[in-house]
Amino acid sequence: MRLSTALCSTASVLSALALLTACNGSGTTASSSGAPLVGVDYPRSDTDFWNSYIKYTPEYAKRLGLSVKTTNSQNDVAKLTADAQTFISQGVKGMAMAPQDTAAIAPTLAQLEAKKIPVVTVDTRPDTGKVFMVVRADNRAYGEKACQYLGTKLGGKGKVVMLQGDLSSVNGRDRTEAFNDCMKKNYPGIKVFGEATNWDGAVAAQKLQTDLTANPDIKGVYMQSSFALSGTLQVLRQKGLLAGPKDKRHVFVVSNDGIPEELKDIAAGQIDATVSQPADLYAKYALYYLKAAIDGKTFRPGRTDHDSTIVKVRDGLLEDQLPAPLVTADGGTYGGVPSIKSDDKSLWGNNLG
Repeated sequence: MRLSTALCSTASVLSALALLTACNGSGTTASSSGAPLVGVDYPRSDTDFWNSYIKYTPEYAKRLGLSVKTTNSQNDVAKLTADAQTFISQGVKGMAMAPQDTAAIAPTLAQLEAKKIPVVTVDTRPDTGKVFMVVRADNRAYGEKACQYLGTKLGGKGKVVMLQGDLSSVNGRDRTEAFNDCMKKNYPGIKVFGEATNWDGAVAAQKLQTDLTANPDIKGVYMQSSFALSGTLQVLRQKGLLAGPKDKRHVFVVSNDGIPEELKDIAAGQIDATVSQPADLYAKYALYYLKAAIDGKTFRPGRTDHDSTIVKVRDGLLEDQLPAPLVTADGGTYGGVPSIKSDDKSLWGNNLG
């Protein structure tokens, strides 16, 4: 595959796929074919989104001719550090990770850099330190799209709850700040109740229940991740508010991930929208950029030929911002933001086996 303006080398990685030997077995051990060995640390395995990413990783490793070893840091930066040490001892040529605490990962990045092991971060971006590439969607756009949808549906008036992620994560901060900024600028008549949840579904459900008890006229919920999906629906059901979109009791719900369950719930009228975060492309391009780093490729800011843009975040740090569309039942445009229908076959959530 050639990056039309971003790839600064004479040959691309993906165009040579037919010449590469795929790794053997499950994708978790080194191959005898001599394929480059890389390490991939999964951040967690307790959400549908990350379980999908875990499923896609060995598939794309095979396509790219990479051997892969995997670990799971379980949302624990100390374990992620230990996993990186394991990969170093195993002689990996590159490492992909998704650090949830984006400040505390800096010493580990420095150690990997000293060992000349390139790093690609997925979904999150380190607050400091160098990585070869960040593979991520524009998380501020997530918050803005949710804001425009809810602002349009509520006619610019009313109350909404934002179930935030972990504010120690750049993702939680970006989604929160963008949602608040958009509401303040475009829909000042809407009151936002921001609730920190640390990406914990039980905490999110408890805080939503408290807010609805104190403010029964709340008409919108923005979940910054699908971790809160089942709990949110349960709370709305208990409150007698899980009604169809045309019912006056309906509470408009926007989620964020694009997992199959969200798409089914949109079609059923239980939630109204989501932002489809590309689990498949995260796996694909994390490994693509690791292979590119091993092969000595370099990149620069600009449009790519896979419908994304590489941006310069700061000196020495590039981010490939992959597409993440707003998804609704009708595929309409809300506050100037186009959406696609929940049954669209281009959505990864509609293509899982």
